Amino acid sequence: MDIAFTVNGVARSVEASETASLLDILRNRLGLMGTRYGCGLEQCGSCVVLVDGQPTYACTREIGTVAKRSVMTVEGLGSADKPHPIQQAFLDEQAGQCGYCLSGIVMATKALLDRNPSPSRADIIAALDKHLCRCGAHQRILRAVERAAASLRGAT
Repeated sequence: MDIAFTVNGVARSVEASETASLLDILRNRLGLMGTRYGCGLEQCGSCVVLVDGQPTYACTREIGTVAKRSVMTVEGLGSADKPHPIQQAFLDEQAGQCGYCLSGIVMATKALLDRNPSPSRADIIAALDKHLCRCGAHQRILRAVERAAASLRGAT
């Protein structure tokens, strides 16, 4: 089946089974390797992307459910030459150690700050609660989200 959707602002179409995982299509068909496979069970958050602005587990999301919708991956935020303020905040706070979990955390942060530009520490913790960072960078991640929020509000 031909499935048309938008990825990072670009109209795309893929020939795939409607039940193929969004993660598989993003990584293996579209070459967007920033979205990671972690657990495959919606328990680690490494695969989180935004579907119509909402954080979504790409590992279990069937590609057929995103037809005619908008998907944003970490590659859609910024680039190495011009990082998005969220990405820059994570760099500034040295929030990534191994970095495996960060694309999902960055995308969840984007969704949080889009809906709440001034989140409390409790709001940030709640938004990132389902993300697993095995390196123990949790405090730096929280500071990075606070820094990104301030930057996007123009407070820095």
